[in-house]
Amino acid sequence: MIEDEEVEILLTDLLDIYGYDFTSYSRASLKRRIVRLVSIDKFPSFAEFRYKVRTDENYLKRFVEEITVNVTEMFRDPTFYKSLREDILPVLGTKPFIRVWHAGCSTGEEVFSMAILLKEAGLLRKSLLYATDLNPSVLEKVRKGIFPMHQMKQYSESYIESGGLKDFSEYYTANYGQAKFDKELSEKIIISTHNLVSDSSFNEFDLILCRNVLIYFDKDLQDRVLKLFDASLGTLGYLALGTKETLKFSVIQNKYKQLNREKIWKKVM
Repeated sequence: MIEDEEVEILLTDLLDIYGYDFTSYSRASLKRRIVRLVSIDKFPSFAEFRYKVRTDENYLKRFVEEITVNVTEMFRDPTFYKSLREDILPVLGTKPFIRVWHAGCSTGEEVFSMAILLKEAGLLRKSLLYATDLNPSVLEKVRKGIFPMHQMKQYSESYIESGGLKDFSEYYTANYGQAKFDKELSEKIIISTHNLVSDSSFNEFDLILCRNVLIYFDKDLQDRVLKLFDASLGTLGYLALGTKETLKFSVIQNKYKQLNREKIWKKVM
């Protein structure tokens, strides 16, 4: 059993040695993921696990990947995408250029979903999608635009539920159990590592999506990240969060108006 103090010691190590700051992450979630990793990688004791993280940079990569990985899928919560399609994109379409930021994008399924929505709205050519994550190895997957073929049936159903009218398979080429998405989509995606905890704003956006990431942060860090989003969002821009996340009781809540039940807010001040 791993003690709470041991988790704290490990977090101090990570900050002192590598500059990774996980101290504001939700402890319950962190501990669960650390316990799982110690078990999968068969460490006989926490001390040996800690030694490996402290001294082996390759293992550190694995640790960061496992601790920060965010499970995602294409057109997750189809009614959310339907709302983007019907309520948000027609408004963004009036702009000369559209910048979208997917913060904490993980392996990129949601970024490709958004690229498909923009294409179907006739807006992809005047859009750029910025896909960022703390974790360089998940970004490699976004760069390749390749996803397991066995997931396509589910993604296709979600796509149709979100209001998609095409045959979903038009967007990818199937090869050896993999689906490679069209270059027309991927060439509109700009990929970069970005740490929501420590990095600053890097552009002004019309729409920021950060879904199911804030739930892993404590209240102070949530507020810090929401301030970063606020600084990065143009006037009348939109912010989309995950199903269990909210701007209620946050430092920026008074500047935003919730549009509907789909966790989309408009910046009104």
